[in-house]
Amino acid sequence: MAGPREAAPPAAPTPGAPIPARALTVVQLLPALASGGVERSTLEISAALVAAGHRSVVVSAGGRLVPALEAAGGEHVTLDIGRKSPLTLLRARALRRLLDALAPDIVHARSRLPAWVARLALGRDGLAPVPPGAPHLVTTVHGLNSPSRYSAILARGERVVCVSAGVRAHLLAHYPWLEADRLRVIPRGIDPAAFPRADAGARAAARAALAAAWPPGPGGADGPRLLLPGRGTRLKGHADALHLLAGLHADGIPARLWLPGAREPGRADYVAELEALAARLGVAASVRLDPPIDAIATAYAAADLVLQLSRKPEAFGRTVVEALAVGTPVLGWDHGGVGDLLREAAPEGAVAPFDAAALRARAARLLATPPAPPATIPWTLHAMCEATLQLYADITRHR
Repeated sequence: MAGPREAAPPAAPTPGAPIPARALTVVQLLPALASGGVERSTLEISAALVAAGHRSVVVSAGGRLVPALEAAGGEHVTLDIGRKSPLTLLRARALRRLLDALAPDIVHARSRLPAWVARLALGRDGLAPVPPGAPHLVTTVHGLNSPSRYSAILARGERVVCVSAGVRAHLLAHYPWLEADRLRVIPRGIDPAAFPRADAGARAAARAALAAAWPPGPGGADGPRLLLPGRGTRLKGHADALHLLAGLHADGIPARLWLPGAREPGRADYVAELEALAARLGVAASVRLDPPIDAIATAYAAADLVLQLSRKPEAFGRTVVEALAVGTPVLGWDHGGVGDLLREAAPEGAVAPFDAAALRARAARLLATPPAPPATIPWTLHAMCEATLQLYADITRHR
């Protein structure tokens, strides 16, 4: 159906936020541009900056999303500031030279180790006064990181972006020194045009394409399709999905499970582990493990039920919003940002964390009687970009 995912350049939104009279230079820092929600947000903000007449530079170790960044007008500088090694801190000198050359208005760190490198490169964090002509330091907390001195660096931006109200509460609960007025809640958002509501014709076409790429085995029924998109890591709950599939089969529901994104470079051992588990559960013939895919909206339309089973609470849960925008029911653990989204937009899909029996019963119910999708999706790309550019405008206003 869909090959390896080569992300199209993000749509260039037209932010409604006031724009400073002069163009800004914004440097975003993250480990790599491979896949994931952090990377996607980076590309989206880069495209919004360029569309508003600013200069956008991203510093990372690189990856397959670099062409998409550049196609939308962003610039990329390859510097590995995210490798989990103390030696990575030595790259602060190279980052300092780069920042001296770029003279950015804002440095925006989106991950912990890049934020530490930025602190060393700048000689300060966001709690210190900004010297004349020096860049402002903004951080984004994309995850519910375990409280520690290492994680606290992301709470030390001059402004700290929280991707959900849950992240804000998490930070305030664990860092009593943190001033609440430095926090800005800017939920992640999707482009509704990229995830249009699928009508009957679009669903039929998507399901036919999937059936052609993944036909049932000899004598096998083409039953309900479960979809769990996510990177090849245990945190995404692939094993829970396999056990759910086995339970549905035991209940006489010939479901099939598609796991796009699980098969990634460097994840061969994990994929082999999943394949062995599927074989032990007797569901190997009903499971497909793929690399990240291009047409993810089409995949949602082809599915009967989208799963969000992350073992660790997520800060937001973008796949929930994407799937609901397309109109496909979502079933997930009721914790973190995923639980918040499901309780607000699709409460029938929220299940107590790690209750396998309840998950199995709820999946059977949703497959038998799919709920109506929410009428509107408030978490949009435009709103996210507008709020972020407003933040940049506010922080540089008196420069």
